[in-house]
Amino acid sequence: MRIQQILWNFLLAVIVSSCGHISSISMKQQNNSSSSLLAKKTQEQSEEIPASAPEDISQLPSSSLSIPQKLESNNNESKGKVGEKVYFLSGAEHLNLKNYYFDIPVVYNEAVKKWIQYFTNKGRSYFESYAARAGRYAPLMAEILERMGLPRDLIFLAMNESGFQNEARSWANAVGPWQFMSFTGKKFGLEINWFLDERKDPLKASVAAAEYLKRLYLWFNNWELAMAAYNAGEGKIGRAIKMYKTENFWKLRLGRYLKSETKEYVPKIMAMAIIGKNLSSFGFEGIDFWHPLDFAEVEVKGGTDPYQVAKDLEITFESLKRLNPEITLWFVPLDKESYSLRIPKEIVGRWEQLASNEKSYVGDAQFQRYKVGKSQTLEMIAKKFKVDKKVLMALNEFENSKLSKGQEILLPFRIGDDPFSAEYKHLTMPKKKIRRAKRKVRTQNKYLKSSKSRSVKQRKR
Repeated sequence: MRIQQILWNFLLAVIVSSCGHISSISMKQQNNSSSSLLAKKTQEQSEEIPASAPEDISQLPSSSLSIPQKLESNNNESKGKVGEKVYFLSGAEHLNLKNYYFDIPVVYNEAVKKWIQYFTNKGRSYFESYAARAGRYAPLMAEILERMGLPRDLIFLAMNESGFQNEARSWANAVGPWQFMSFTGKKFGLEINWFLDERKDPLKASVAAAEYLKRLYLWFNNWELAMAAYNAGEGKIGRAIKMYKTENFWKLRLGRYLKSETKEYVPKIMAMAIIGKNLSSFGFEGIDFWHPLDFAEVEVKGGTDPYQVAKDLEITFESLKRLNPEITLWFVPLDKESYSLRIPKEIVGRWEQLASNEKSYVGDAQFQRYKVGKSQTLEMIAKKFKVDKKVLMALNEFENSKLSKGQEILLPFRIGDDPFSAEYKHLTMPKKKIRRAKRKVRTQNKYLKSSKSRSVKQRKR
């Protein structure tokens, strides 16, 4: 596992470093723009560019990621292509599509037809917004999938999962463009804690998703089952196969064992792929695709305050945050000796000027602090600010929760911020866990009372 992690990190470093070279022609032509225009161009609104809609979302224009072939061959987990086939969409000739070929299996049946009708009618606005965001993320994701030996059309799985939204969070707390659960994300090398959540990073999450999807395909040797397992888990699909004695997804779908979400999951992806590779055939012309992801990386110290960085670079904090969505709070995690921070590529020169002045951006002075009172415990302070005790322990590097009167501890809030604002909501213990903990206590108390009652009755006898 240690060797695999080192190789994974090396692969990721190459992908990230090469992404600094992603650039569109329109961005190059604006290199001599004024500083005010550069700042404005980093806004979300300016990332939507009116352009004639390409026909195929999986082939949106972008500079390629230069991942060395020798690296791919050295990583045994990622070596070689899987499921390398071309599939023809039969039974849909009457639709007069421009593209009937896919690199994942796609069928045209009633289940798929239902979702096509939805996205071309009632859900049209949803598909348009997904497609617009695809301009920014789909080229990157498709390139990573292809370089790691997987079909490019699997980007429609990400479209189904999140609509290409880095901040997406499901009811089950799956997070990011590929909607990883915490356990699965960590299993495939993503760092997830109170201060960093790499599930939100479209680069790192795409590498992890590619590893996971490859493993699922090698397990089931079938893309329909692999996609279903991405939703329901490989154990669930494996049990369904054993229960119904078939490896045909469409037959498994007829049974009652799989949840409706999983039954609709694969048809929905196929519908998105059919529409997404035939945009004009379904009337999706003139979509305002966002600019392809474009950035450079600079090295900063742990504890760096992105607010100060953004201010000196004359850009908004929001534009810097969009390039670094994995940083969940207002500071770079303190335990990082060095961290690769992404900034807009066109202002690298400005950063180099700032760096030459050796100005420190470590925001130690920006942390709110709390002075421990008499008999106060860490649990009491955590409850006071409605944060999980583990957050305070991690931030202050406490080995235990013992405190002394007058001791000053760091709080995860920036000076001037409201500790109870939405920005810090993820630091609180989820209500579901609170209810579960209370229910557990009630159950235990009920059990203890009943046990005590039984023992009393037995003594009386």
